[in-house]
Amino acid sequence: MTQHPWLAHYPEDVPHVLEDHGFSNLPELLASASKKYSDTKAFTQCMPNGMNGSLTYRQIDNHSDAFASYLREELGLKVGDRVAVQMPNCLSYPIVAFGILKAGCVIVNTNPLYTAPEMVHQFRDSGAKVLVVIDMFADRLPEVIGKTNIETVVTVKVSEFFPKIVATVIRGVQRFWSRTLPGVTVPHTLFKDALSAGRSKETGKDYLSDVGSSSVAALQYTGGTTGVSKGAMLTHGNLVHNTIQMIQMNGKHIREGAEVILTALPLYHIFAFTVNLLGFYHVGARNILVPSPRPPSNLKRAFENYKVTWLSGVNTLFNALLNERWFTDSPPKYLVASAAGGMALHESVASNWQQVTGTPIVEGYGLTESSPVLSFNPLGGKVKIGSIGIPVPSTQMRCVDEDGNPVAQGEAGEIVAMGPQIMKGYWQRDEETQQTVIDGWLHTGDIGQMDEDGYFTIVDRKKDMILVSGFNVYPNQIEETIAAMDGVVEVGVIGIPDEKSGEKVAAFVVSSLSEPSRDQIISHCRESMAAYKVPSVVNFVDELPKSPIGKILRRELRDGALASASSSNDSKGA
Repeated sequence: MTQHPWLAHYPEDVPHVLEDHGFSNLPELLASASKKYSDTKAFTQCMPNGMNGSLTYRQIDNHSDAFASYLREELGLKVGDRVAVQMPNCLSYPIVAFGILKAGCVIVNTNPLYTAPEMVHQFRDSGAKVLVVIDMFADRLPEVIGKTNIETVVTVKVSEFFPKIVATVIRGVQRFWSRTLPGVTVPHTLFKDALSAGRSKETGKDYLSDVGSSSVAALQYTGGTTGVSKGAMLTHGNLVHNTIQMIQMNGKHIREGAEVILTALPLYHIFAFTVNLLGFYHVGARNILVPSPRPPSNLKRAFENYKVTWLSGVNTLFNALLNERWFTDSPPKYLVASAAGGMALHESVASNWQQVTGTPIVEGYGLTESSPVLSFNPLGGKVKIGSIGIPVPSTQMRCVDEDGNPVAQGEAGEIVAMGPQIMKGYWQRDEETQQTVIDGWLHTGDIGQMDEDGYFTIVDRKKDMILVSGFNVYPNQIEETIAAMDGVVEVGVIGIPDEKSGEKVAAFVVSSLSEPSRDQIISHCRESMAAYKVPSVVNFVDELPKSPIGKILRRELRDGALASASSSNDSKGA
């Protein structure tokens, strides 16, 4: 067997190594597209009712220049200062993200669904000085700002840059019908005012003279392999390289200046950030932004009104669309392919998608720590359903045993990877970095196998991580939250299969006589963590399985839960 058997399965138009792109940082990559496609529509935000707004490449370029100037000239930020961004998919997002990068600052993507404690942790840990936040979630700010280093809050409207009449209607609906506009009670600057201030102070200064390939561009927070939320330092080089790797891997199937990609996944997630935001901007695509894909009918008008050629998503999104009558009765006519990541793609979903749309879903694999793409099933080459594909150009992957030695082909081992997209390390956590990146190899914590063609398959995931609709959920945080309640003696948290979200969170609780109720536990969790982390199942048990040293054995909990579910199903069948 050759050392890199996957190279034989690269399509003819896919180079084996990363091409010399000439970009030393992300703003250079962005500038090339802004210039080449200046009059083309870059982003269109489509609301569930079809109301929309658009910005061209030139407008995105000009607005992001103004925001960079605001950060540097008005606020006095310096190279390397962190700026937190907390908003759904909207026209303001690329302006803010690109402006931060142009200013030489570091973007800290933050989930808009985070609760106040989660926000405080991320903002304090990153040392963010500025927060750009959608005003729909401003009610959390009084609890947060005083506990962080944030000095400036900039608020954004979801209808920013829409035509005036349309924006007024949306604003009215938010304020009087859905009541999703809480008052902003902390000192803040409106986004339009920030842009005006930046525009008035634009000096033409080069903010990037000290920003190169090894400079940090983003702190992307993840639980990593331990569950402790920490920032992966992704450099300009990491993200530029991974953007080009992704484009190269798809060869002629991504056409410059011709694609329309539907972005339903949140741009603050590393998958959409690199693939949709950076990758498709680089090739002059039109990005259709949907603020929320739930319910899936929110995507109906986007598919109807635009000639969507690409869709990126997770298994649950594809499955949800396949269960929508409007989608199956009138599938998209212009779709070329769809890219799946974030969680395992079910073979039945991939097969049904091909049957309904006549186009493939290609599954890939990656981690936040790898910017994120490590492997993909190559369009135009051999696609193996159930496989995460082959390494992208200039990337090595292998499976190793507990001592770090490569295992034989077909044997299970931890997947490790090396390439130019591997993170610089974890922010202010050198010890954990050294445990995760060893001699240049990223240890993923995922157990996989490589076949004779060099295609990889995941056979087990990170030991305890739960994957809810593509989002990583780590039991430690939930266990600590529940354990703090009066009457709770012990608690173990696992993930159990769920048809809608892939997995759901289940908590097993040992309590005293004055036990809290199931509803009390769920309510308590909702107060301190995002909704997707809150247990869907709470079971009260007499004891939890433990190792000789007293460690709760989550695997035994999981096996017991699966056996119980299987037994219940068998009984129903009988």
